[in-house]
Amino acid sequence: MPQYRFSHWTTALAGVSLSLALASPLAASPNLNDWRGVNEQAHGQTVYWNAWAGDTRTNGYIAWVAKRMAELHGIEVVHVKLDDTSTAVSRVVTEKTADNRDDGSIDLIWLNGENFAAMREHELLYGPFAEALPNFALTHPADNPEVVTDFTLPTDGFESPWGKAQITFYYDSQEVKSPPNSIEALLDWAEANPGRFSYPRIPDFTGSTFLKQALIAMTDDRHALYAPVEASDFSSITAPLWNYLDALHPHLWRSGRQFPDSGPALRSLMGAGELSLAFTFYPSEPAAAVADFELPESTRSYVLDEGTLGNVHFVAIPFNSPHKAGALVLANFLLSPEAQAHKQNLNVWGDRTVIDVAHLDDTTRQLFRIDTDNEAMLTSQALSQTLPELHPSWMTALQEAWQARYVAQ
Repeated sequence: MPQYRFSHWTTALAGVSLSLALASPLAASPNLNDWRGVNEQAHGQTVYWNAWAGDTRTNGYIAWVAKRMAELHGIEVVHVKLDDTSTAVSRVVTEKTADNRDDGSIDLIWLNGENFAAMREHELLYGPFAEALPNFALTHPADNPEVVTDFTLPTDGFESPWGKAQITFYYDSQEVKSPPNSIEALLDWAEANPGRFSYPRIPDFTGSTFLKQALIAMTDDRHALYAPVEASDFSSITAPLWNYLDALHPHLWRSGRQFPDSGPALRSLMGAGELSLAFTFYPSEPAAAVADFELPESTRSYVLDEGTLGNVHFVAIPFNSPHKAGALVLANFLLSPEAQAHKQNLNVWGDRTVIDVAHLDDTTRQLFRIDTDNEAMLTSQALSQTLPELHPSWMTALQEAWQARYVAQ
């Protein structure tokens, strides 16, 4: 079988390794055992945070974080807006190739999955640091192993958890009385309701996650999905997925000849009435969109009977960040009850917290109360059946195979 790449910049990573032994020493790192000293060192720094900017709620939240960091810590946070996280990864690769080991252009990256795996493998990240963050203890990792595991791989302290995501379907209850409760039933529903469902164009991460959800349902060899893709017969394992998509595509929005660009674009089609069934990777998104009058009040959310794919997203610090102290203080603030509760607020973003709320005191726990009056909001119990993420190598392999099959024709 062909050898699949983690992503388009993996070839560049291979050329970096030889120069590492000859590279100059790193600049002095903050003393992680002296958090007061870290804060003092961070004061006055400018932290360049590279983060996906494809949603207005996300951007608004990051702007709020920047305001609070300036107020609380005297740190300027600059949101470097990305369409694709691999752009930032490529920049770090280029800097390391040029032997730039202490004056990089990126201080913090929002990432997970294949991007983290490749950066970790090629020593592009600073760390371990996560356990040194005072607020990291609030995640109670011993009880919540997902905050220290990224697409089956241990984070080893090189990432700090930031939020939780899980595939959540939503529909207009005035149009749909019995939404499909499985991937197989989705095909039947699409055939009976042509043009009323779609998924984002690959390689969008929401669309790619749909591929993985469908693959889990279709394949007879789930065990192989949690090991490197090159160890498996990719063609055989994925054949049922392609057969499924071949049958599904003619019944999608615009007959599968065109796909929405992203999850937010999918939501816009729902709001415009062009679709009556969609999905998101952020469980609170439908309820937040109802609150913002982007979706009708008749919107309802649910998960499939067998569960849906979920993961944790993280922030990490490149090895050559010149403002590591500021990045550490920012990562710690992102784990604070204030920042986590504000992020979970439906009027802000609606992204689920990674803090173990059950261990908080009563007053702090009230900050995380779910708005049960919004009928588009899922209960926390509905998200209890989370399917684990695949090995990161499967993401890129599926993306490349999808594009070869449905684009390069």
